[in-house]
Amino acid sequence: MIVLTVDQRGSTYAADRVPEVLAELAELTRGRDGVVVPFERTVGDEVQGILAAGRAGAGLAVDLSLHLLRDQGWSIGIGVGSVEGPLPSVSREARGYAFYRARDAVERAKTRGRGTSIAVEGPPPGAPDLRAAGNTESGNTEPRSTEPDTTASDTEPPDLAAEVEALLRLLAAIRARRTPHGWEVADTLASLADKPGRQRIVAQSLQVSEQAVSQRVRAALWQEEEAVRPVVVRLLAELSGSVGPDLVDAPGSADQPAARPADGPA
Repeated sequence: MIVLTVDQRGSTYAADRVPEVLAELAELTRGRDGVVVPFERTVGDEVQGILAAGRAGAGLAVDLSLHLLRDQGWSIGIGVGSVEGPLPSVSREARGYAFYRARDAVERAKTRGRGTSIAVEGPPPGAPDLRAAGNTESGNTEPRSTEPDTTASDTEPPDLAAEVEALLRLLAAIRARRTPHGWEVADTLASLADKPGRQRIVAQSLQVSEQAVSQRVRAALWQEEEAVRPVVVRLLAELSGSVGPDLVDAPGSADQPAARPADGPA
């Protein structure tokens, strides 16, 4: 599964914005597939939600992360891994590798500048919750093998989490440099169906020339962002598909310690 942990930046000296962001997240996720456990406050100024493995959850994770990064007031950690079942109604009562990785990710994200404060953690090679190579039980996506490919010159498996993180930070950096005029055009384009003539409609809506709209689109790198977003979604879906099963049984012993397990081989 995919866990998003979102922490407010500079909260020591700022008002509590958690109710505000929870309302935004509820609106953004309404009617969309991919939500497993809705976003709730976990502790202090932090919120967390659980999203499904596969394209629906990955697409939602990318959309929500970029929306929050635009605000520049949040640090975001994305953790991919298994979750102990049965699932509780609120994420703060859940446990599993996805939560531990989301925690590690958000702590790394906090060290980064505003607008690009995001990090992604997935299962390392040999992690206990990695799906066996070729097992596509979930039916969501075809995971890459976690074993080295001895027929290739590069014998290291791809680090999908690092790839997703790098692309998300690139998109966030592009968006952080976008001007108000650029956002005006980008937001209007995003509200329209993808069909010929959109820029003409935007020009009419904003009462500017089509040439001005075209110039703003180029300056905002909007088409480049639109081209990269599905690539990020595909990679995150592939990463989430490498974990399995999504839900694992909680330890059976009532007195079993709740210590965090090792994430990978000893």
